[in-house]
Amino acid sequence: MAENFKPFVSPEVKMKEFTVKSILLGCMFGIIFGAATVYLALKAGLTVSASIPIAVIAITLGRRFFKTTILENNIIQTTGSAGESIAAGVVFTLPGFLFLSDKNSDQYFNYFTILILAIFGGILGTLMMIPLRRSLIVKEHETLPYPEGTACGDVLIAGEKGGDFAKTAFYGLGFAVAYALLQKVFHVIAETPAYMTKQVNKFFPSAKISADITPEYLGVGYIIGPRIAGVLVAGGVLSWLVLIPLLASLLPGDLIATQLVKLGYLADLATPGGKGNWNPATHTFNDYSAAIYFAYVRQIGAGAVAAGGFITLIKTIPTIISSFKGSLGSLKKGENTGAGNAGVPRTERDLNVKLVLFGSIALIILMAFLPQLPGDSIGKKLLVGLLVVVFGAFFVTVSSRIVGLIGSSNNPISGMTIATLMGTCLVFIAVGWSGKVYEPMALVVGGMICIAAANAGGTSQDLKSGYIVGATPMYQQLSLFIGAIVSSIVIGLTVKFLDKPTAAMIANGVTDHAIGSTYFPAPQGTLMATLAKGILSYNLDWQFVLVGVFLSIVMELCGIKSLSFAVGAYLPLSTTLPIFIGGAIRGFVDSRNKKKNIKLSAEEEELGKGNLFATGLVAGGAVAGVIIAIMAGFNSTAGALNAMNLEKALAGALGEEGYFILGVLGFVFMGWVLYRIATRNKEAAA
Repeated sequence: MAENFKPFVSPEVKMKEFTVKSILLGCMFGIIFGAATVYLALKAGLTVSASIPIAVIAITLGRRFFKTTILENNIIQTTGSAGESIAAGVVFTLPGFLFLSDKNSDQYFNYFTILILAIFGGILGTLMMIPLRRSLIVKEHETLPYPEGTACGDVLIAGEKGGDFAKTAFYGLGFAVAYALLQKVFHVIAETPAYMTKQVNKFFPSAKISADITPEYLGVGYIIGPRIAGVLVAGGVLSWLVLIPLLASLLPGDLIATQLVKLGYLADLATPGGKGNWNPATHTFNDYSAAIYFAYVRQIGAGAVAAGGFITLIKTIPTIISSFKGSLGSLKKGENTGAGNAGVPRTERDLNVKLVLFGSIALIILMAFLPQLPGDSIGKKLLVGLLVVVFGAFFVTVSSRIVGLIGSSNNPISGMTIATLMGTCLVFIAVGWSGKVYEPMALVVGGMICIAAANAGGTSQDLKSGYIVGATPMYQQLSLFIGAIVSSIVIGLTVKFLDKPTAAMIANGVTDHAIGSTYFPAPQGTLMATLAKGILSYNLDWQFVLVGVFLSIVMELCGIKSLSFAVGAYLPLSTTLPIFIGGAIRGFVDSRNKKKNIKLSAEEEELGKGNLFATGLVAGGAVAGVIIAIMAGFNSTAGALNAMNLEKALAGALGEEGYFILGVLGFVFMGWVLYRIATRNKEAAA
């Protein structure tokens, strides 16, 4: 029973917890991992949990330099994890402003609008969790495991007891930074080796294999494992080695170009360039695979992702209903403990539940009067704010319950956001609002709910960690508010920096926005815009979208999680292939482990050297990518980066194929290092 549970630090113990150094360190990690998450989510449409790596680093740095307690370390990871959750919600939705019917909608993709929505969504996610903590975290301690939260609590306790396991994560981080310098600064390692069959190939035209051979993708693949990585790459194989060669053999260049013009990827048939580099003189493309991908396959993938999100949401309806009923029941019984009662044990003190009511009212009022948000009247903005609070209360509850069962990594945020966006659009239509002018308003609702649901899932895991170690909930809730605000400041800056095309991007035809290009595809953001346009402006090729919908249905009938497959079908193969390689390495490690009859608990696996090194690869590669991208955005440093670029010299000496092979060898070496470190851990465990 939860009543008999004893936390690691008992309620009677007085220990340093909510201190200036813990908040400052947490904010620093929130900034770092928030920026890294923005980079990773824009490129791959994927994120990984930041709580455990932050906890590992906090323990190491805290013990050696800051003399932090276990409760301070818990505040550090709680504050820092808010950045990762909010960054994911921002990137998955707000880039949609760039792809709406009215091209002027990109005015809302500005720093202050992103900042406001990120802060409001992050605060909403934590705010709505205040009355739910006791019912979900305490009362259902044994029935809702909250896997990441439990693992993070175990990490904090293990760190308090001793151990030097963080060293491996730092090795991975250092390796990734060194690799990123060779790849993105000196260009000794090719960024995207590729091979494509010619369009005139009779049997297999314009089939393309490519891979962004980066440390963060390898690390992500290892962390998510061979099953999910395999399903992801399967979607990519279908798109790039089945659909594209098939369409390339059937469709003439003029028809493909006409479709690109319709979608806005090409000015007109007489203008060269665009996706695939159209040549109006010869009526051909330089890259047919890219042209077909943007003309047809991305819309098929969008339909598949939308259907996959809905299917995932439908499968969790029993959980949603029971969660909402249970949470409402606990609120009716008054199962919320305010901080003002001095007789309440330290580990049961929450912020006052009245804060939820007044905070929600304040949120609606602020949304109605802030000029940075879309809407031409206070009345319309009030409806948007009301929808945000109503959908937020529902999906925060849903998100918290779901992550308690299956973990944050499997939380169907996309499905919740799609449901919110479509529900909002239907409400708009019901009150007579249709057309492109209302698309940004619908996206605001979807974006804030995505951010709130993502942060609620992360908040739930943090509160679970705090419950296990014996933290004070009120201090965790305050630190989450602080982390949400501080990390949002940097998340908006990172998004805007990455959206600015560098000189290299401009040379490749990317002139306005880097987000939405092959450099930063932003798959979920594009999908949200596609749905809003389709419902409100009737500007959607439903024939391609429906192909994707039934593709997801086929996957579900085959017993495969359709959302992972759909994301793979939507993304370039260059993204999913290196992730699959990371997953394959994890599969080889697990197979070797099984043959040697080495059995590890979930906690030991989470703290294994392979996982920690992979976490370091993700953090190091993503952070290095952000820093280099920011440097490339300034003229003063861009020139220095260009001077250090050795790509032309190496490609001239080795030829393009030789240069690609050199890059592949570098990636193989990194994979070998990851395998050796992971298997060394297994041997030690034996």
